[in-house]
Amino acid sequence: MRTTLITLFAVAVFATTAFTPINEWKIIGERAVKFSSDRDVINVGGNDWYTKLKIKVVDAPLHISNFDVIFENGERFDVAIREDIRKGGESRIIDLPGKERRIDRIEFRYRTTGKLRGGTANVIVFGRR
Repeated sequence: MRTTLITLFAVAVFATTAFTPINEWKIIGERAVKFSSDRDVINVGGNDWYTKLKIKVVDAPLHISNFDVIFENGERFDVAIREDIRKGGESRIIDLPGKERRIDRIEFRYRTTGKLRGGTANVIVFGRR
C-alpha cells in the first residue's frame, strides 16, 4: 500500500512538473513608440532563454519592417517582418536560430499606418522557451 501511494505521488508530481507552462508566452519587453520616430529599441532583462518570439501592437496600428534580435553574446538575428499589424493584432511567430538563446535587446524599424498623429502605439514582445 505504501509503495503504491509513493508511486502515485511520484506520478502526480511528474505530471504537474512535466506540463508546467514552460511553453507559455511571456512578456519580455515593451515600448510605446511615437508616430514621429521610425526606429526604437527594447531592452530585454532577465536570465530567461527563448526559442520563439512574437509581437503584439496595441492602441494603434503599425507597420513593422525590420526586427533585429541581438543576443547576449553579441550575435544579431535580422528578421524582415514587413507586416502591417492592426490595433490589437500580432505578428507571425518568429523562430530564433539554434537552441534556446538569451536576448540582450531588440531593435526594430517601423512606420505608422493610422491616422493618430502625435500619439503612440504600444509594441509588446513575447518570448517562449
